[in-house]
Amino acid sequence: MFKSKIVFAVFLSMVFSVAAQRNIAITGNVAGGYGKKIEVLKLADQISQRELLVDSTTIDSNGDFRLRLYANYPMLVSIRIDNYSQSFYVEPAMEYKVVVPEFDWNLDEKRNIFLDPEPLPLLFQNIKSDNINLQIDSIDRAIASFVDDNRFYLDQKFRPTAFYFDSLVFLLNKMFPDGKNDFVDRYKLYRLAELRYAMKFDSRKKLFERYIKNQPILYQDENYMSFFATFYANSISKGTKAVPVYRLAHWVENLDLDTYIDSIGTDPLLRHEQVRELAALQALQESYYNFHYYDAEMVVKMIEKLAERTKFPEHKTIARNIIEGLNSRHIDEERQQNYYFKLPDVNKEIVSLDQWKGKWIYIAFVRVGEPECISEVETMAHFKDKVYAENDDVVFVTVDCNREFQKMFHFLKNTKHGDRYNWTWLHFDGDYDLLRRFQITAYPWFVLVNPDGKLQYDITPAPSTGFLLNAPWRKQQKEETITNPLFRN
Repeated sequence: MFKSKIVFAVFLSMVFSVAAQRNIAITGNVAGGYGKKIEVLKLADQISQRELLVDSTTIDSNGDFRLRLYANYPMLVSIRIDNYSQSFYVEPAMEYKVVVPEFDWNLDEKRNIFLDPEPLPLLFQNIKSDNINLQIDSIDRAIASFVDDNRFYLDQKFRPTAFYFDSLVFLLNKMFPDGKNDFVDRYKLYRLAELRYAMKFDSRKKLFERYIKNQPILYQDENYMSFFATFYANSISKGTKAVPVYRLAHWVENLDLDTYIDSIGTDPLLRHEQVRELAALQALQESYYNFHYYDAEMVVKMIEKLAERTKFPEHKTIARNIIEGLNSRHIDEERQQNYYFKLPDVNKEIVSLDQWKGKWIYIAFVRVGEPECISEVETMAHFKDKVYAENDDVVFVTVDCNREFQKMFHFLKNTKHGDRYNWTWLHFDGDYDLLRRFQITAYPWFVLVNPDGKLQYDITPAPSTGFLLNAPWRKQQKEETITNPLFRN
């Protein structure tokens, strides 16, 4: 009997533990959404800006869905369907009911929504008047309205006037007095702080003393962390008054973490150990993209070293998020091996790219019907026979990214020149995760997978650049010819 009570107690503990991990629900209905994948995402932290998938589901035949997630503090999340998304704040132990009304899902085929984004329309049902989203939206609207009405006095080109900014602060405090919601209070506080910083009404020293010095770092508060990231952005990685960038790069190259951390501590705004280390993490992440001074691989190793040695658990987590978020070949082995994807061909037979392991795979992501895409495809057709004749280890693959499979079928089977494009054609089949993995933001887009199954370049040149005349497989072939004794003079 005693043993059974223990087992039952353990069972209850497991049930409550699982339940505690999902204390927020988002339910709703999407017009015309049947069969689409709906996702909820969040940022791992404000420094790394790494996006995490929290939950996903397929919208049912009635257009209904249900998503679950966990938070112990107000958190900004994003709902995403296909290439469209919308963000809002969620609070612990809350359920949100939303509706997506009639929407043109084909809009992304009419314009580039990465350059001209289209938000996913979300209508909240039964929302209370004190909801933090409504309060934050009201604050943003009040700020935007005031700045627009007084833009001459707040524009950097015309030397902003502090009097008008003080008027804005007075107006917001009157309209949204503190005390009703701590999170909203902090949003207002740090939103104004970022405006002060952008408009240069206060010196960096004054802002530091007012918002950062002698205060705890609020890692869980996105408002504080957003201001922190803005305040220290590019303040270290490009060098400081006391430490030039080439010295920082030298210490990174030698993995001299102690000297790096100690040297930036000469800045009065970085003397606090915890603040300095967090700012250093942000600086190292910025350095990763500054290839003129820093070696990307050594930057990653420096971040790894900091993660191993830090005594602050939050910094260890942020460092790992930064490393996992960086798009580098030597970081994410699992991602490297995932370039051999599977998609249906023009006959709706599934084709896997791993059948060409050991070969160069030149992949073109296009949308048939777009002139620029067709022009590049025609260039591929012009060089295809020559490329294939010179090297047996090259394969052309084209992925059509129109939503309708029939467009690709008609282009290849029913048009006058369809038979000219006689290589492997695949349809993306609504796999937006694949497009995001390859970071495709425009069409046409080209990718070269090398014989090791890894990306050869971050960005692969298009055929019209002359790339096919001087591609890596041609260089490799020349090297083999030179080193082969049979071809020596």
